Amino acid sequence: MRLKLYQIDAFASKPFTGNPAAVVPLSQWLPDQTMQQIAMENNLAETAFYLPCGDHYELRWFTPNQEVDLCGHATLATAYVLFEQEGHSGPKIDFHSPRSGPLSVTKNGSMLTLDFPADTLTAVTLDQQILDCFDLSPYAAYQGKTDLMLVFEQEEQIRTLTPYFDRINQLDVRGVIVTAPGDQVDFVSRFFAPQCAVPEDPVTGSAHTSLTPYWAQQLGKTQLEAKQLSLRSGHLSCQHLGDRVAISGQAQLYLIGYILIG
Repeated sequence: MRLKLYQIDAFASKPFTGNPAAVVPLSQWLPDQTMQQIAMENNLAETAFYLPCGDHYELRWFTPNQEVDLCGHATLATAYVLFEQEGHSGPKIDFHSPRSGPLSVTKNGSMLTLDFPADTLTAVTLDQQILDCFDLSPYAAYQGKTDLMLVFEQEEQIRTLTPYFDRINQLDVRGVIVTAPGDQVDFVSRFFAPQCAVPEDPVTGSAHTSLTPYWAQQLGKTQLEAKQLSLRSGHLSCQHLGDRVAISGQAQLYLIGYILIG
C-alpha cells in the first residue's frame, strides 16, 4: 500500500515557523492501530487523516500516542492540502469529526479560517498539584472540556516560565494552557501536553477555543489577535461568535512524500 503524505507548517507565514502537521489523504479508513503507528512514526504533534464523504470530509487526528478529540493546526493543514494540492474547488471545506462534530474552513486569499465549537470554562481551585507544575504561579485556573487553563498577569511570565513535565503529566487533562495579556497582541499563550507525547506544542488551534471566549469576556471585544510564544512561534486571529470560535492563520507546504505499508 502506498499513501500520500504531506507535511504542512500551520499558523505560519514562512517555513520553519508555526506548527508542523502531517496530513494523509485516504480512500478508505485504515485500522486504528495502523493510523496510530503512522502518527508515531511521523513523530509530529499531530497527524491528520481525511476521507472524502459526499459533500464533506471525515477527519481524525492522532498524536504519537493517542487519537484526540480536536486539533486546530492539523485541521488548518488539511484544509491547505485540499485547497492547494488536492483540487478542492470553492472557498469553503466542510469537515466532520466523529469526536467533535461539524467543522469548517474557509479560504480568503492566503488566510484560512477555522470554524470550531467554543469551549466552556469552569473556574477551579489553584491547588498545590497545579501550582507545582511551573516555577511561576498563576492567579486563576479554569477547566475546559479537555484542557486546564492557567492565567498569569504578564506576557513575560508566559515567555520565561519553566514547566515541570513530570508533574504536568500527572494532571488528568489532555494538556495545560498558560496565558496572559499580550504586550503587542491581545493575549499570548503556551501549551504543554506531555500526556499526549507533546511536551510543548508550537501552536495550538484547539486551545484557542478556550482562550478566545475567556479573553473576549475579559477585554470586552470579539475580535482578538493572539500569539503563541513557543520557540517556533505562531500568530492567530480569533473571533468569538457565541458558541463558535473563528480562528484564522496561514500555512506553508514543507514536504510531499509517500508512506509505504506492506
